Amino acid sequence: MTFLDGVYICIFASITAMSNSPEKIFSVSELNSAVRAVLLRSFGELWLSGEICNVTVKQDSGHVYLSLKDANAQVQAVFWRGSLQFRALQLQVGSQVEACGRVELYERGGSYQFNISKLQPLGLGELFQRFEALKERLRSEGLFDLARKKPLPALPRCIGLVTSLEGAAIKDFMQILHRRHPNIHLRIINSPVQGAGAAGWLAAALQYFSQSKACDVIVLTRGGGSMEDLWEFNEEVLARAIAASEVPVISAVGHERDYTISDEVADFRAPTPSAAAELVIKGQEELRERLFNAAKRLQSAAANRLGQARLRWQNAERSAFFQKPEHLTNLLSQRLDLAGIRLERVLRQVAGQTRQRLANANLRLPTQLRQQAALRRAKLERLQSALQAMNPKKVLARGYSIILDQNNQALLKAEQVAKGDKLKAILAEGELKLQVE
Repeated sequence: MTFLDGVYICIFASITAMSNSPEKIFSVSELNSAVRAVLLRSFGELWLSGEICNVTVKQDSGHVYLSLKDANAQVQAVFWRGSLQFRALQLQVGSQVEACGRVELYERGGSYQFNISKLQPLGLGELFQRFEALKERLRSEGLFDLARKKPLPALPRCIGLVTSLEGAAIKDFMQILHRRHPNIHLRIINSPVQGAGAAGWLAAALQYFSQSKACDVIVLTRGGGSMEDLWEFNEEVLARAIAASEVPVISAVGHERDYTISDEVADFRAPTPSAAAELVIKGQEELRERLFNAAKRLQSAAANRLGQARLRWQNAERSAFFQKPEHLTNLLSQRLDLAGIRLERVLRQVAGQTRQRLANANLRLPTQLRQQAALRRAKLERLQSALQAMNPKKVLARGYSIILDQNNQALLKAEQVAKGDKLKAILAEGELKLQVE
């Protein structure tokens, strides 16, 4: 017996047990709730593979409602808040996927559905994990930052195109470019755009254009395709070559729904090759219109400046200086004379005040000098008296003497000498040689 047979028996037994209760009448809600409990109890988390059909994405909630089918049946499913991941995986109707989730019963409608928790393209799970891991690593290094992206030149003299000459992208690009500006100079490097090793070719082409400065802007492009076809544009070697380019790079890979790591690193992303041609070069009519508008603005600005200059000249011409210049010179001469008179008067006044201050100072100076001399003489006498009072000669003059031993040390006690010691006595006038008996 298979697993599904066991689940069927379990559900059948549960419903039979409920129906065999004669005293219990179930409502529809109770029946659906009981069936939901049986489904949750019977099925755990499982993986389901199938083809996507009937997709509805709710923008406000982010939920994705879809159906999964195979050759014989289909089941309703919902991916809660999965719109961002659904778009990042580039899924659409017809995509083969593997979904992880649980079987649920939508009680209001009485139908069961598959609630998806994880979703990945069938056979591309490993590729997608590599894609997400590389994208997160490059983002952490700052390769996606807007601050490092270079602006496009307004009118490039030469465009560098990196693509395959056998693809449809170059035809679309050339058609738009010829229509908008047929005389633009174009340099093309033919490179494989899919398959193992294509990323290395593309990176080498970008390095050549960057190092040689052979163009003003680089367009990296190819047509649409599956995730495997576009995988070379998700390689690290190409992403780092784009980031290291000194020439602005436009990435136009696939269709509008296709998104690669090259688009994230490039300075600009164009949804299609045709859009890249429209982005890189302005049309002749647009350029002509811009030149015409610039000429009109320049002419208007020149006329405005000329009008302002003419108005200033007219105002100057009507001024008093040009009307009666002698009146203005006489007025200025009179002001100069009056200023000279006032200056002479002020100088005489300042000189008189200075002489008076000098005379007063001369009168006060002798008196102050005598006072200072008397004060200093009295201070000197006080210091001299104090010095004389501390002079040891004054003490010796009163009959005292100083006794020194053989080492010229003053004696304070008789015990410091012995019989026969030779001493020296210092008197107020002269010295004596002594010997102890």
